[in-house]
Amino acid sequence: MGEVEWLSDREQRVWRSLLRAQARMETELDRDLRRSSGLTLVEYGILVALSESPGRRMRMRRLAEEVLVSKSRLTHQISRLESAGHVRREPCEDDRRGFWAVLTDRGVDALVNAAPGHVAAVRGRVFDRLSPAQVDALGELMAILEADDPAELPAPSGDRAGR
Repeated sequence: MGEVEWLSDREQRVWRSLLRAQARMETELDRDLRRSSGLTLVEYGILVALSESPGRRMRMRRLAEEVLVSKSRLTHQISRLESAGHVRREPCEDDRRGFWAVLTDRGVDALVNAAPGHVAAVRGRVFDRLSPAQVDALGELMAILEADDPAELPAPSGDRAGR
């Protein structure tokens, strides 16, 4: 193993701030959703992903990837959503081991009821605090951090110091 290039004090501060901000936001948004709709943030994400999928359905494996949870956690969350009547599981006809998660009409209603409060919370915790230019910059940063291969990223817009 090669020599490690440790984070500078500046990089360490930014890294820890990023982790704290992300954890705090998830905790607060989850708490808000639970209080207002009875849904967890992960459950809300599942309902959103299904609502945006063709036929309001998605293979369980793909859904786990979409909402960034393990297959076992997804199975648990889908069981909770099934008990509430928000989703149902259907066997996949071309793969006997696979299942579809399908959003029900009751699940659509739950999402429609939860969405306004959740959007208001996201707006209040993020977008209302930023200028349009900061939103654009944040979008660029997120694209960089989410990229699987940084070489495939478009050239940075503008001439920014430190890049």
